[in-house]
Amino acid sequence: MSLHVTALTDPARTPSAQRLAWLACGDGGGPLGYAFLRVFTREGQDHLAELTLNVHAAERRRGVGSRLLDSAVAAAREAGRRSVVAQADADTPGDHFLAASGFRKVLALTYARLDLGGTGGGRAGETDAIVERPHPGYRLVSWRGTVPDDLAGTFADSRRAMDDMPMDDTDYGVVVWDVERVLAAARAVADRGEQLTTVAVVDESDGSVAGFSEFVVPGDGKGDGLHYGTGVLPEHRGHGLGRWMKAESIRLARAQHPDLAGLVTDTADSNTHMRRINDALGYAPTHRALEYQLDL
Repeated sequence: MSLHVTALTDPARTPSAQRLAWLACGDGGGPLGYAFLRVFTREGQDHLAELTLNVHAAERRRGVGSRLLDSAVAAAREAGRRSVVAQADADTPGDHFLAASGFRKVLALTYARLDLGGTGGGRAGETDAIVERPHPGYRLVSWRGTVPDDLAGTFADSRRAMDDMPMDDTDYGVVVWDVERVLAAARAVADRGEQLTTVAVVDESDGSVAGFSEFVVPGDGKGDGLHYGTGVLPEHRGHGLGRWMKAESIRLARAQHPDLAGLVTDTADSNTHMRRINDALGYAPTHRALEYQLDL
């Protein structure tokens, strides 16, 4: 089989990254597989690229994935990147391909889902009780879409709560946030036709954001929503704020999106604190994924 790999023009350029793309085709021009390489450009992550690669099941073990990988790695080197990361579900062809292609496993993730209907719906009272429990010195706030102007500055500052999130051996770097990036992230969700809701904890002593939890729901409010991140600033930890915010996220998801089937979250296996929160709130593990890294 003759194999042709063509670089494509991809308009998906943002202030924080650009995306390169390749398409693999056979003799007749039919597509066999593709690869995307997200090249991060913002300070703190400008050493990193993220690979997504897929080969049609019928075309695997014929060198298609390797050719696509060669193109992506060459582009990452040309861009001066030192690490390429990629994720695959555990014990799948993608998992085995990355392991055999020189990538090393750097992080294990557990995906879990909260059923908002059926048996999961019966936990609403427990969730409400967690939300209603007072946390002296703090109050909950929430918004849909873009952060309100009066909270924008401290909300951007609060993103450093994720800087020490367990990432094991991943060369992920540090995401540098400012108000511009916060607003751009919210716009990107809206531009995809999805709905972003943010729950935050405010320190009543100065009105600053001490932590946040985000979830995104499909535009039609059906199917499963996805948690983006939950973090509490180090100086505010130890008060149960992460559990408080995540419980409020669940309550809001039920109230705002009555047709939503569930909420999905992913957590590093080494992040035992957040995994305990998920378990206590009724999330049930669904599958594991592995993060791989190629050092260039």
